[in-house]
Amino acid sequence: MLCENPPVDEAVAVSRGAARTRARPRRRTSVAGVIGELLITAGVIVLLYVVWQLWVGDMIYGAERNATGAELSEQWQQEYQQQNPEAAPAPSATDEPAAPVTADPPVMAEPRDGERFAVMHIPRFGTDYAVPMAGGVTRARTLDPIGIGHYPGTMMPGQPGNFALAAHRTTWGKPFNRIADLHVGDAIVVETEAGWYTYRFRTLEYVKPSAVEVLLPVPQVKDVPAGTAYITMTSCSPMYAMTERIVAYGVFESFTPRSAGEPASLQAVT
Repeated sequence: MLCENPPVDEAVAVSRGAARTRARPRRRTSVAGVIGELLITAGVIVLLYVVWQLWVGDMIYGAERNATGAELSEQWQQEYQQQNPEAAPAPSATDEPAAPVTADPPVMAEPRDGERFAVMHIPRFGTDYAVPMAGGVTRARTLDPIGIGHYPGTMMPGQPGNFALAAHRTTWGKPFNRIADLHVGDAIVVETEAGWYTYRFRTLEYVKPSAVEVLLPVPQVKDVPAGTAYITMTSCSPMYAMTERIVAYGVFESFTPRSAGEPASLQAVT
């Protein structure tokens, strides 16, 4: 026959065990433990921020830059067609690209700080690469919120001399992230309201941050008047550091007015 109540000895043992459990002192939280937990939490937050800034955020910012550039291109095309209703419609991807026009490209006024004036297309970086360009090279006004900045005092597209630009190689959409992937002869196309200025990539070099000679009318050559139109693209090097500058140079090839349609230089690289 089973007993409903435990034996006396067993009940006493259980009672004593419960008493010991109740009497066990509570673990005290030390200051060092609290600080350690806070440091771990802070480390996780910093790590998540780095992941966001270097990868997730870059993808979002890059897509936003390209979308903004594409919208600006479309806006210019629509305005041109409204002002010229008898003009031929914009060519489709299957149409024959326009022949380049090299005589007397229009000269633009220098933009104000943060003022958008052009869109850069580099087929080597993808057919969707369309990054807005604005005056100035400050992070707060141009490089972070817009994309590519124009060094004040340097030439404008198509002008003899040095059309000098700067952009991030990492973070904030990293417009010049693949600058080291350019091949000799690659097209660097600057689209404005008037049309497309095509440059061809020539060479790449690494310099110290103090090497302002890259911004001279003839890059790296002092006291020589410019007879050629150059483009100079600068960014930080190596990746995620600022110890050097990577500089890409190109030479002006042609100007294609908007009335002629998109130039052949915008064709995708195979």
